[in-house]
Amino acid sequence: MRPSQFEVVRDPLWNNIRLDPEALAVVDAPAVQRLRYVRQLGHAFLVYPGATHSRFEHALGAYHLARRALAQLEETTGARLDAGDALAVRLAALLHDIGHYPFSHALEEAGLPHHEALAERHLASGDLATRLAQIGARCETLLALIQGRSRAPLAGLVSGSLDVDKLDYLSRDAWMCGVPYGVIDVDRLLTSLTLAPGTGGGTTLALTEKGLAPLESLLFAKYQMYRTVYWHHAVRSATAMFKRLVRQAIAGGRLRAEEIALATDDALIHELLHADVAGLARRLRERQLAKRALDLPATDLPATTPSWPATDPDLVERVEDRLAAELGVQPGGLYLDFPAKDGMLDVDVPLVKRNGTVERLTGLPRVAAELYRAARSLRVFVLESVALEPKRIVELVMLPREEVARRVETGRALLSRG
Repeated sequence: MRPSQFEVVRDPLWNNIRLDPEALAVVDAPAVQRLRYVRQLGHAFLVYPGATHSRFEHALGAYHLARRALAQLEETTGARLDAGDALAVRLAALLHDIGHYPFSHALEEAGLPHHEALAERHLASGDLATRLAQIGARCETLLALIQGRSRAPLAGLVSGSLDVDKLDYLSRDAWMCGVPYGVIDVDRLLTSLTLAPGTGGGTTLALTEKGLAPLESLLFAKYQMYRTVYWHHAVRSATAMFKRLVRQAIAGGRLRAEEIALATDDALIHELLHADVAGLARRLRERQLAKRALDLPATDLPATTPSWPATDPDLVERVEDRLAAELGVQPGGLYLDFPAKDGMLDVDVPLVKRNGTVERLTGLPRVAAELYRAARSLRVFVLESVALEPKRIVELVMLPREEVARRVETGRALLSRG
């Protein structure tokens, strides 16, 4: 194919996605094609049957929006963007999920390295690295953009409050799940993008005042999608079971974390089913999910809760096993779930006022903190019926990590006497 040619891909969300020669040079690399077989939303398809779209579709969508945003910035600001910077942004948007695990973010919750950290193996070696070198794209530049470390003026398009990743996945996930919650005025947001003075005398991505309303709708859409889709109780039950399965397989030497990071959804499930001693993989495959023994919204809990239930998977697994023993539940049949995503509703983008002055957004962060708390729920899932006293679980979750670990180590009861 001649370098001047391009191709158009039909997309159910954005209609036509134009792939320029640089994108065509890398999109057929095996590392990129693997994303066709990694679902965007993990086990959400067990609740929303349409949620079978892939990371590959999302990558194309993010790339498409990056192209649109760059063109819009040139039109509205009158500035001629550096060609190398623009190429890096387009390719970083296309490749931002290149290191992603099967089944969404579940394995990061299970203690494996974050997918952004795994991008380097694909960008720095192998077929994809060769293709990137041929088109003059530097691995270090793309990696810094993907990992949110870049100080380039356009870095916010790849990792930031208004990045193209969010604009695509919220819109695409809502569309494929068949829910009205992720509706965002993408066109208005893109036309509201501009450049403003940044630190060190450079420029940075900013938003004009006409973008405030669609930015607020983006925040609320994200809140609603987490509350009703990503953190839906059945999705979280399946996620908890899946995390336990993979952790057991790694601990038993049946799987290695390095291999899992390169697997597809179906390949990983096949491996888990092959060594399914306890029948947990079969239950997950047949949608025999653990049921809720406890479901408390975070708004019913003290405002400040310890982070260990969401950030210390090793301790959580030991707590689950101890709770199962104390409550008379079969080993491995109880799961404690209190998902967290710190900063998921943060807003950090300069606002360019009509008179040309630049301010930091102030009102939205206060609203964001309340929405985040309202999206979370503390749950206990069990494979068999059990009676739980909510107060005792809340008391346990509110204990500092050090105290919980001490009780586990010493064999002291985790639940207070009812």
